[in-house]
Amino acid sequence: MFGGTRIGETLASEPEKLLGRKVEVSLGDLVQDVSKSYLKLFFQIVRVDGEKAYTDFVGHDLAQHFLRSQVRRRATKITHILTVRTRDGRELQLTCVVMTVRKISRKKVRAIRSEIVGLLTSRASERTFDQFVQEAVLGKLSADIYKAAKRYCPIRRVEVQKTEVLKAPARREGPVAGQAAPAAPQATAPEGAGV
Repeated sequence: MFGGTRIGETLASEPEKLLGRKVEVSLGDLVQDVSKSYLKLFFQIVRVDGEKAYTDFVGHDLAQHFLRSQVRRRATKITHILTVRTRDGRELQLTCVVMTVRKISRKKVRAIRSEIVGLLTSRASERTFDQFVQEAVLGKLSADIYKAAKRYCPIRRVEVQKTEVLKAPARREGPVAGQAAPAAPQATAPEGAGV
């Protein structure tokens, strides 16, 4: 997903003890952009190969201080939690936050929530897990929700506050049925990053 980027080092007496360990890294460190340091990504080590450990994405979260700094008086904060299924069968739970410029009626809140549900479920069913997570983490989903919600009222900010992987398909060690085994290991083969 992130091109096999190295995210850090960890200690263990045996390589097998690394399996299942969770690693946290900010998006700013991963893409070398300090302005994105408020977003934390979580990976879980799923495979160890010699001195390298490979990870899967298990979720992300916004820093609480960043979210609190966006809330204003006399404005509405709309939070919506939704479970979606991607095209390749993975289930994710997303928390979206929409902050308006001024207070709005409950009717508009319901309309904005229905736009969020429609957009996220359709987008998840069209995209693979990697594509959907990249859109959620890098801000494409937030921008699309902003475009849909601004028809109802002025919007200050939209963020995908949190994602959490609920269900992942069973992991196979060999090649997928119907596909040939790759000739050489690829840098983009692991979903997360090397540790």
